[in-house]
Amino acid sequence: MTQQFPPAELSEPELAGVRNFRDVGGLPTVDGRRVRAGRLFRSGHLAHATEADAAFLSSLGLHTVFDFRNAADQRLEGPDVTLPGVRNVNLPLSDPADGAEFWKMVRDGDLDQLRSILADGKGAERMSASYRTIIKERTAEHSRVLHALADDSVPALMHCAAGKDRAGLSIAVTLLAVGVDRDAIEADYLESNAAHRRYRVRRSSDSPNAMSPEVMELLNPLFDARAEYLAAAFETIEQTWGGTDAYLTEGLKLSPATRERLRERLLD
Repeated sequence: MTQQFPPAELSEPELAGVRNFRDVGGLPTVDGRRVRAGRLFRSGHLAHATEADAAFLSSLGLHTVFDFRNAADQRLEGPDVTLPGVRNVNLPLSDPADGAEFWKMVRDGDLDQLRSILADGKGAERMSASYRTIIKERTAEHSRVLHALADDSVPALMHCAAGKDRAGLSIAVTLLAVGVDRDAIEADYLESNAAHRRYRVRRSSDSPNAMSPEVMELLNPLFDARAEYLAAAFETIEQTWGGTDAYLTEGLKLSPATRERLRERLLD
């Protein structure tokens, strides 16, 4: 059974146009320290942030916003709002063309199409495979993020579209690098399932059947945060590099000095 961890002692804001926002402060490391509050945040995209949302985000003293969306995401949702004095780094963690046809079917497809691509566990299999691919093939991007955090880029906010998968993996990798307990990483990841955090599913059809119970059941694997997805990422680290330390050192090119700077910047 996954251990339960108390949330950070922060009042979580109600943001009208930004989903899945939270501070990861308070998570415990294996050596008894905790992630410092106000240093590392995560969320869904900022394209629909209201003026009040933007004012709140500006109050956090952010140095950098890491946007892991690709060009297709940005065409669909729009660019992030501008936060004065905050650096925005767009670092796509999936190719703009990767899965475009698949996501078009998710938005536009009829029930038979959705059954063909998502039924019988195929949706969950696709999600686990995407987590494995990001871990194996996006080491340069994750290395860039961690080196930036170690140098000067905190406080930082990481986001993708829903704040669940690409941002979730980037947060998980960052937390691994500073020694956060894996159960705590999983517990934070699963927070994205809370009703008020979940990504709003978009379907193009106006048909009454567009969001029928069967359609929603088929789509759920794509919009859930599931422990099995994160486990697939961790398994890929073990299978490819033999362990977390080798992944960080060989895969992400983190020196002991860089890891120590990360810990100084992110931990109490």
